Amino acid sequence: MRGASIGKWSGGLFRFASIRWLALATWLAVAPAGIFAADATDSASLSVAATAVKSIPQDLRKILDGTPPRGIAELRAMQGHVQTLAEQLKKCTVGVQVGPAWGSGVIISKDGYVLTAAHVAEAGRNRGPLDVQGADRRGIATFTLADGREVKGKPLGLFRTLDAGLMKITDAGDYPFAELGNSGGLKVNQWCIAMGHPGGYQSERGIVLRLGRVLYVGKDAITTDCTLVGGDSGGPLFDMDGRVIGINSRISENLTANMHVPVNAYNDRGAWDRMLKGESWGHLPGQDPWLGVGGDGDTKEAKISTVKAKSPAEKYGLLPGDVVISFDGRAIADFNALTQAVADCHPDEWVRLKVRRGEELREIGLRLGRKAE
Repeated sequence: MRGASIGKWSGGLFRFASIRWLALATWLAVAPAGIFAADATDSASLSVAATAVKSIPQDLRKILDGTPPRGIAELRAMQGHVQTLAEQLKKCTVGVQVGPAWGSGVIISKDGYVLTAAHVAEAGRNRGPLDVQGADRRGIATFTLADGREVKGKPLGLFRTLDAGLMKITDAGDYPFAELGNSGGLKVNQWCIAMGHPGGYQSERGIVLRLGRVLYVGKDAITTDCTLVGGDSGGPLFDMDGRVIGINSRISENLTANMHVPVNAYNDRGAWDRMLKGESWGHLPGQDPWLGVGGDGDTKEAKISTVKAKSPAEKYGLLPGDVVISFDGRAIADFNALTQAVADCHPDEWVRLKVRRGEELREIGLRLGRKAE
């Protein structure tokens, strides 16, 4: 979870981003989503930012939407809003420690569900042959709250392809939480806030806040100039109403290009339900899994026609002519389904295949490799 070049999965930042007034932009205010965790919008327990944004004057709203301020008074109004908001948002931004690794996260329900980056939660999940035999070897996480109190928790599911991770505080209690926004409604140049605990929680320093603007909005990533450094991974990206619109993911060699997981990705393709069940799927960019078999995608079965030399398939005994029936409990109807099943894994993951070899059914456990670039 240390700093890395673009394309590596890391995030963070120690210093405040400078405020730069650039071109005019129009911003569409986002609405609360409330689609992932029911408690996130529970009317009986308001989110931490609810009182901070009850009434934003129209002139200030225009500035937060991207209109340049006309003088020092409007600059001070924006500064006051950010300071008030930050005091509330820091309550739900947590440090995440799994073993020796540090990251960040954000609480999004009063019973302690935490959004983070997949590569942060991944550190709490050990893998090996025992996993495919049913043993639970997931790690224990420690969350540090804004007041320095430590509570225990665990990783749940991981959508690695988008770097979306879910964790849960297991110590009983009611926790301050943030509302979820709608990342699909973001516009370029609107102001936003990234928060985190780079380098781990530090009581004398407190939360680190970066004020910046949205530079790019895509289905799979949001880019901002909220500079990130190691340890910010998994921390929240907020809109100016204090709602979570993204999760800190990757940093660039260019300090003005930092990538965040869109919050809507947590409900993409049934991701939320799968993560609640503790499922892990997909692979991080540049970490393509490799089985090493070839086949015909047009046939009605996943029949292996070739096995690559020195591949995982060869190492663990797959042969040309084998027909893959299931992949880690997932029914495989054809070779395209097998290809997708492999793509939903990550390098070094242990999986169990059921294959038909002639008239015989066999189970083969194997560790996937990493595809060479």
